[in-house]
Amino acid sequence: MKNKRIEIYVDGGSRGNPGPSGVGVVILDASGKRLKEVSKYIGETTNNIAEYNALLYGLEEALILRIDEIVVNLDSELVVKQLTGDYRVKDPGLKPLFERAMNMLKSFKGFEIRHIDREKNKEADKLVNRAINLASLL
Repeated sequence: MKNKRIEIYVDGGSRGNPGPSGVGVVILDASGKRLKEVSKYIGETTNNIAEYNALLYGLEEALILRIDEIVVNLDSELVVKQLTGDYRVKDPGLKPLFERAMNMLKSFKGFEIRHIDREKNKEADKLVNRAINLASLL
């Protein structure tokens, strides 16, 4: 695939904290065309763990698509500040997820991590809710 740079929108959420959780990922090429989306139920967990799982799913999809450069958009200020080094990762449950994300990010020629408003992350949020809603029907 010839996509040099893509935008990844990721969101994770739980109903209750902890509670039933899901992840949503939307991957767009440079022209804004949707390349991939992920909507997955991940079981009972916390909101922050769901956010990290969404990030990992997004990074994995970008690696599968053989993307060179990525811009990752998240509405989780905690995850963004941990990834950019502004906050240390103190939660033992988040440390392995953080380390895995950092290792995956090193696989790209370039990456940018951006904090965005929830308003700008509605598509990924819809995918989170779809995953949790479908799981609740089972």
